[in-house]
Amino acid sequence: MRTAHFSFGLLAIMATAASAQPVTSWPDTYLGRVEALAVMEGLNARLLASRSATATLEGWCSEHGMAEVPRLTATLLRGVEKPASQETRQRLQAGPETPLKYRRVRLACGDHVLSEADNWYVPERLTPEMNRLLETTDTPFGRAVQALGTTRQTLGADRLWQPLPPGWDQAPPAASVCGDLAIPDRLFSHRAVLFTAERVPFSEVVETYGSAILDFYRAARPADPACGAAPPSRP
Repeated sequence: MRTAHFSFGLLAIMATAASAQPVTSWPDTYLGRVEALAVMEGLNARLLASRSATATLEGWCSEHGMAEVPRLTATLLRGVEKPASQETRQRLQAGPETPLKYRRVRLACGDHVLSEADNWYVPERLTPEMNRLLETTDTPFGRAVQALGTTRQTLGADRLWQPLPPGWDQAPPAASVCGDLAIPDRLFSHRAVLFTAERVPFSEVVETYGSAILDFYRAARPADPACGAAPPSRP
């Protein structure tokens, strides 16, 4: 029994130590760039196949140990307005007289802001409680409307950063810079229309995913021979 208590205690200590490990930077090497691209494309594919970006990001946060409590939180940016385009109104089947609401939020897991979302929605197609949550709280949109049996149709997916240069697959690997990879704030974005279970459109969203999706602990890779040292770590 004493051995079992010791084992559980040791596991708890190891788990705490692992969660406290610093994020390992992405080295500016050919391998580092390939790995960053693979991670981005993996999450991108999961998001495109998912009914809920909120649920997918929470799963990502949990799998990568990015927060003690892997639950997505939204920070509502108040006082921001962006009128819906005519194309958005057409996709939502909302005439000129139909009221639309606009909502902009930052979605974070722990200290990691994973995405920003611009959302135009038709309040009359939601329940009063859903509208209350969206107007007065920081509840993520996907969580607030999940009772509608939401499905989504992707209109576009744009890569905003390409870790590898054009023609990389037909050229010899570029020389390593031997520093940290400079990762921009915005990596890729999606535009989608959300539908109720009855296939009634009620929202159009533009989600922009940021560099924080790469902020997780990675085991140190072998040193690049051209650099002569293991990849540095950042706090």
